[in-house]
Amino acid sequence: MGLELPQLNYDYDALEPYIDAETMELHHSKHHAAYTAKLNAAIDGTEFDNLTIEEIMVNGFENAAVRNNGGGYWNHSLFWNTMSPNGGGEPTGTLANAIMDKFGSFEGMKEEFSNAAMTRFGSGWAWLCVCAGELCICSTPNQDNPLMLGEGVPILGLDVWEHAYYKKFGPARSDYIESWWNVVDWVRVSENFENAI
Repeated sequence: MGLELPQLNYDYDALEPYIDAETMELHHSKHHAAYTAKLNAAIDGTEFDNLTIEEIMVNGFENAAVRNNGGGYWNHSLFWNTMSPNGGGEPTGTLANAIMDKFGSFEGMKEEFSNAAMTRFGSGWAWLCVCAGELCICSTPNQDNPLMLGEGVPILGLDVWEHAYYKKFGPARSDYIESWWNVVDWVRVSENFENAI
């Protein structure tokens, strides 16, 4: 079947000044493209060949090549789709209410999420998920995600691998995290939330 590298809904420079064009281009056209190619090679002719990416991640968890590259493929797809040059601000509607119910405020959620991203040792991801019908925040190492672990459905993810920020921010992961909030597309995240509950 073969998975294709998802196209972005915006140009590489569209998230400036928050995420620089050079990082975006390398991240998408090199890193995500490599995960796509390696995943296709790993599943070609196997029992995973005709499954959806979600089924591949859940069923291929024990296969390191499928797990790592399937996670890299899916995680980055969510990452790109939940950012926008018109992002930032705060969510509204059902998602805003769910955030208020679970975290007390948008700022409370943002602080807990940022802390999960900051304290992820080494490479990995921070996630806002739907877990058993309510919001939860967690982080995972490498290219793992809560969906493949059966722990929740991610609706927003932040890549904290160094390739996602080092060119612009150097070792200042906290500056990258703070900058990223300005491009979060809450309309998309709200759609993900509605689909997950």
